[in-house]
Amino acid sequence: MSKTSLIDAFNIERKTPKIESITDYEIFPDKKLLDDLRTRIVENLIDKEIPEGKILNEFINEEIESAIEGQDLTNLERSHLFNLIDNEINGYGPLTELLEDKNITEIMVNSPNEIYIEIDGRLIKDESVSFINDEHIIRTIERLIEPLGRTIDAANPMVDSRLLDGSRINAVIPPLSTKGPVITIRKFKETMVSIEDLIRIGTLTPYMARFLEAAVKGKLNIIVCGGTGSGKTTLLNILSGFINSQERIITIEDAAELRLHQKNVISLETRVTNYDKDGEITIRDLVKNSLRMRPDRIIVGEVRGKEAFDMLQAMNTGHDGSLTTLHANGVHDALNRLETMVLMSGLDIPIKAIREYITSAIDIVVNIERMNDGKRKITSISEIVGFEEERIKLKEIFSFKQIGVTESGEVDGEFILNDYIPKVYKKILSRGIYDLEDIFKKNEE
Repeated sequence: MSKTSLIDAFNIERKTPKIESITDYEIFPDKKLLDDLRTRIVENLIDKEIPEGKILNEFINEEIESAIEGQDLTNLERSHLFNLIDNEINGYGPLTELLEDKNITEIMVNSPNEIYIEIDGRLIKDESVSFINDEHIIRTIERLIEPLGRTIDAANPMVDSRLLDGSRINAVIPPLSTKGPVITIRKFKETMVSIEDLIRIGTLTPYMARFLEAAVKGKLNIIVCGGTGSGKTTLLNILSGFINSQERIITIEDAAELRLHQKNVISLETRVTNYDKDGEITIRDLVKNSLRMRPDRIIVGEVRGKEAFDMLQAMNTGHDGSLTTLHANGVHDALNRLETMVLMSGLDIPIKAIREYITSAIDIVVNIERMNDGKRKITSISEIVGFEEERIKLKEIFSFKQIGVTESGEVDGEFILNDYIPKVYKKILSRGIYDLEDIFKKNEE
């Protein structure tokens, strides 16, 4: 079908402004009527073939006029209906305006009439948007991933990729999804969040920010851990920004999300070519290859499998200042998961040796959480201080302690600087970084 603007194709002058906000949809008294008309028009356009000699624009115009014949629609309702059809032909169907809305950070399609969006960290069920049926969702997925050279069908029922604007899309269809096709889109942010932004919204304190900046500049090996949607990648991106512009940086990700301002940056991305994993390039393959690329820093978007051992090996063989994220519910859980992932590599290594290896490789573990009120907070910055009784020993430098919840539903708590001079402070000083003297000076006294 032509990509010409539908409004121009119909030769219809838009007499009312385009509906810009999803809340504007509530002004229509008969939402079901508009949904039914949209469904009828779309299904007719899909099912019918254009008669020989008929111009496409005329054909579409006739279908819409036929569908709305006898309906007493206002100019606003008519305009909105044309917008819906325009989105079907020139956009991404019901998701078009959600993708354009800068206030929405995540879109989740669970079923044709069950669409959730995230705004300011809160999940909201969007009653203004719906699909016709499961086939409509699959058509939308196909349109989203077509420019990426990806396909989705019964043989390839899952896609995890990056849209052209940088947003992350994950789509699963039957038989993997028993409920029907499911879409999850984490939207790309045009303006990068800075460490100052995180301080302003209460994710961390200025002291914590200065410590993390010094830790990166001091080439400490850092793991950022947290749950899904906690802000791990955002924090990793900010920390990466503290790396000296003279250093050569290799980033490794499943889908490239990191955006570094330094010039000497090489971004590597995994590849899954088909359902049989033929020609697959994994995170582990890229980590191994990165060691041959003369990196000053290696940044892995997320460690989740056998590549954990290779990452630790890089940290233990001169690649100081490496950064990565790991899905975990806390700093102790992160180290337990790291042990498990090293065991997945198939190497016959005693658990004690693995723990000693982790102890010598990792300096700092940072835990970030999405709290009940939707806001993100760094709840712990801990260092690995040694190996005791065959266990890895952690000591907390900064922490966040929740006291309760305010009347407005916001998490109430305080950030704590523990009365403790971290061992890594000496390593930071040895790099000629003296920005933390006022933070730890009183502890020395």
